[in-house]
Amino acid sequence: MASQSERQWHRKMAAELFNSTWDLIAKKNRTKDEDDRMIHMAYASRYHWSVVGGPKEAAIGEWQISHVYALLRRPEPALYHAQRSLEICEDGGIGDFPLAYAYEALARAFAIAGKARLREACLKLAKGAGAKIADKEERFQFIRDLRTVPRARRR
Repeated sequence: MASQSERQWHRKMAAELFNSTWDLIAKKNRTKDEDDRMIHMAYASRYHWSVVGGPKEAAIGEWQISHVYALLRRPEPALYHAQRSLEICEDGGIGDFPLAYAYEALARAFAIAGKARLREACLKLAKGAGAKIADKEERFQFIRDLRTVPRARRR
């Protein structure tokens, strides 16, 4: 079991790596090295949350990894981590925004995999779960994010 100071360090690293991953997600024209760093930071954040967080943080971490891979147009790992996010939500009885974003991740991953029907099915599930997000600002942010899911393209 980690000491209190070790737990604080893991929590700090988890949050910093999560936020730094978002900085790279938002960056236009990333280099190949930055793409690699974005992947590594998302995994590192997920690891640190596994030490100090619970199922909610695990689901969000898996969602972020899926998002990174979708952004890089890598459907297989994007689908894997989106599915893990959903499994963690289902196993932990987690609803609200983590569940909505798990469905969003699946829709995004299916879109880049060229699976239009599965994308649409997951979008429908995401919209239903998103409508149940308790916090009004989080609900509006989710709706904005859902609009960024690309159309399915043939591979």
